Parts: sequence; C-alpha cells; structure tokens
Amino acid sequence: MAGAISAFVGVAAGAFGAHGLHGRISPDLLEVFDTGVRYQMIHALALVALAALAGRWPSGAWGAAGWLFVAGTVMFSGSLYALALTGIRWLGAVTPFGGVAFLAGWVVVAVTGWHSAG
Repeated sequence: MAGAISAFVGVAAGAFGAHGLHGRISPDLLEVFDTGVRYQMIHALALVALAALAGRWPSGAWGAAGWLFVAGTVMFSGSLYALALTGIRWLGAVTPFGGVAFLAGWVVVAVTGWHSAG
C-alpha cells in the first residue's frame, strides 16, 4: 500500500513539475524537483517489490527496509520539493539524511536477501 501511495504521489508530482512548474521556476530548481520525483518513483517501486519479497520470505527486516525507504522519500524527495518550490537553500541540508535512509534501506535489503535466499 505504501508503495502504491508513494507512486501515485510521485506521478502527480512529476505531472505538476512538467506542466505546472515549467517556466515558473528556474531550470536549476526544476531539475532539483525532477530529482526528487525520480528518487520517489524508484523507491515507490522498491516498496512494492519489498511486499512481494515479504510474501515469499517472511521477515520483519523487509518492513524495516520499507520504513527506511519511506523515511528517505519524505526527507530526500520532500526536501528537494520544498527547496524547488520555495528557493530556500537551507532545506537542502535535510536531503543527505534522506539519502542515508535510502542507503540503509538498501543495506537491509541486501543482508535480508542474502539470509533469505541462502
């Protein structure tokens, strides 16, 4: 469910960026917004994949990875959306924390996958 909701929001944000922001914000800020959309969509699909993995190899670790992806999306993509829409540069200071959450989630996926498949 979280993956589907995140993908819905990502598609809506992408459409908003392409149609509502084009020409209203600088090309640099539009690129920042697009980066947020891209990472949100990648991790939305990862959330859907985690649900499938959890169904095949039950483990609470899949859920932990999923929550790290959700946190990463909120902090990484959310801060980039806010930065692009407001131009307030200090919001970019939040972005790396979201990146760390994404990375931690992928580490959990790798370790859990290793243990589940072996």
